Amino acid sequence: MTDPASSPGPAPAGADAAAHLLSDELARLSRVLHALKASAAAGSSAEARERAAHVLLFPLTRLGPMRQGALAELVHADPSTVSRHVTLLVDRGLVRRVADEQDGRVSRLVVTPAGEAVLDQMRREREELLAAVTASWSPGELAGFTGQLRRFVDDLTDHLPSLGAAVGAPLPRTEKDR
Repeated sequence: MTDPASSPGPAPAGADAAAHLLSDELARLSRVLHALKASAAAGSSAEARERAAHVLLFPLTRLGPMRQGALAELVHADPSTVSRHVTLLVDRGLVRRVADEQDGRVSRLVVTPAGEAVLDQMRREREELLAAVTASWSPGELAGFTGQLRRFVDDLTDHLPSLGAAVGAPLPRTEKDR
């Protein structure tokens, strides 16, 4: 299905044409992902806020306990927005604050077993959607696409030093990222 909003202008030739087409497809992907997020948050504004807060469970689980300010930098969000989300997560028992080992005056955020259960449910929902979307793909097609997507995300990360600068170092790649 073509996306009328992505009707490209005249494409350049050669390698520039490939970059132009990739740019168009990434813009389309961005719009589709935005629509998916909007449909997931189609309930009340409270449900949408809760779903947005739940997204913070991913980096906290992947990277381990961290200070709230570091989390805000990592997800490139306003500290006050992250603060509201963290308050909701703490109130729901999905995250707890623990004293920082190096500086007891500040706390680090730790995902609780209840938070891990919510994260597992979110992963299952995402994986069910992706399984449905790729149901007609051969195992080779899916493996090839996954490998190329991983390479693209890695290379894109390497070319966006501002992401690493926001937290003082390159974005870490963990086994869960692979």
